[in-house]
Amino acid sequence: MRPQRLASAIALVGLVLAGCDSETSAKLETPAQKASYGIGLNMGKSLAQEGMADLDSEAVAQGIDDAVGKKEQKLTDEELMEAFAYLQTRAEERMVEMNKEAVAAGKKFLEENAKREGVKTTESGLQYEVVKSAEGPQPGPDDVVTVHYEGSLTDGTVFDSSIKRGTPIDLPVGGVIPGWVEGLQLMHVGEKYKLYIPSELAYGEQSPSPLIPANSVLVFDLELLGIKGEESEAAPAAEPEAEAGESAESTEAQ
Repeated sequence: MRPQRLASAIALVGLVLAGCDSETSAKLETPAQKASYGIGLNMGKSLAQEGMADLDSEAVAQGIDDAVGKKEQKLTDEELMEAFAYLQTRAEERMVEMNKEAVAAGKKFLEENAKREGVKTTESGLQYEVVKSAEGPQPGPDDVVTVHYEGSLTDGTVFDSSIKRGTPIDLPVGGVIPGWVEGLQLMHVGEKYKLYIPSELAYGEQSPSPLIPANSVLVFDLELLGIKGEESEAAPAAEPEAEAGESAESTEAQ
C-alpha cells in the first residue's frame, strides 16, 4: 500500500503545481522552485493524458497541507480508497472514449490525405509522398542508416526533431516502428519523403510519451542521408581504378 500512497501523493502535488493560476502560483526564481514547477508541470500533463480531469485542486492543496502540517486527516482510509477506485474507473472510461475519438480522427485524416495529389498508399496503409528524388542506393532491413527527421501529429504539433537539434542520427532499419521500417526501404540515399503513418504502424494503443497520445497518426519529414558501410565498401574499389589509370599512362609514356 505504501508505494500506491506515495504515487498518489506525488501525482496530487503535480496537479496542484500544474493547476494553480497566475495569481496564486509560487515564485519561480530559484533552481529549486523552477525544478519543482517542472516536476508538477510534467505530472499534470501526464494526468491530463490519462483522463484525470475530475480532481479538485483546492482539495488537493488541503490534503497536502494536512499531511505536511501533521494534522488529522479529514477522511478515513476506507473513504479514500473508495474515492481512488471511483476516480480510476472514471479515468479508464474517459480513456476509452478518448481512444475511440483518436482512432476515428486518424482514420478520417488518412482518408482525406490519400486523395491529395502526390500521396501514395502502400498495401500496409502507410502513406508517403516524395519531396525530393535521388538515385542513391536503397537500404535493406539489416542496414544501419543515417537520417534527419522531424515528427509531428496531424495537427502540426512537433514532438521530436533531429533537424532542430542540428544532428542527424544513425539507426537500424529493422529496429524502428513498422512505418519507418517500410518507409526507409522505399527510399534512395539523398531522397526526402513525407511519411503519414497509421497508428497501427506506429505505437498503436500505447502512448510512448505525453507528447504522443495513444492511437495517433504520425507525420514524419524524413531525409535519408546515407547507409553505414556504403562509403567504406566503395573506397577500396577506387584504388585499383587509379592504379590501372597510372599503369596505362606509364605504358603510353614508354
